[in-house]
Amino acid sequence: MKIYTKTGDKGTTSLVYGTRIAKNDMRVEAYGTCDEANSAIGQAISFLKKEDFPEKMEAEEVFHKVQTALFHVGAELSTPANKEVKWKIKQEDIEELEHTIDKWDSALPPLNNFILPGGHPAGAGLHFARTVVRRAERCAVSLEDVNPLVLSYLNRLSDFLFVAARFVNMRLNENEKTLHQS
Repeated sequence: MKIYTKTGDKGTTSLVYGTRIAKNDMRVEAYGTCDEANSAIGQAISFLKKEDFPEKMEAEEVFHKVQTALFHVGAELSTPANKEVKWKIKQEDIEELEHTIDKWDSALPPLNNFILPGGHPAGAGLHFARTVVRRAERCAVSLEDVNPLVLSYLNRLSDFLFVAARFVNMRLNENEKTLHQS
């Protein structure tokens, strides 16, 4: 099977079930931004390959679940409103994020100032992924007939990525930088 189909050469793409829409449609922007976020998460966690910290195996499993769930979010967003969704985000996916947020956040020093994105390449990458997820959420909010769990998941995912970035930076002994006080 060839990777290219040439069906998008005139500025359209197919949704799940074959409905064709313009590539600049907000629905395409929403699921495309989820794909971008998923790639950003993948790149961030690739920086952990040679690193070691006590929760590394747990973190790898959590990130694998997150990437799978984010793929499901994209699948929901790329399915026309009147069609059955093959993969759906579930309340349990949101609850798993919340559980991990609470667990990892409890190990972090409290925030007293705004922090600047950065630190270890994995932490910086997770901060970047958070901003992409926020954009995906803004795109999804503009669509009609979106599963409310999709919006909740994207909202919670950005919170998770913020905590994950801080957690990874702390475990890899990277100090957080705060805003410069003038």
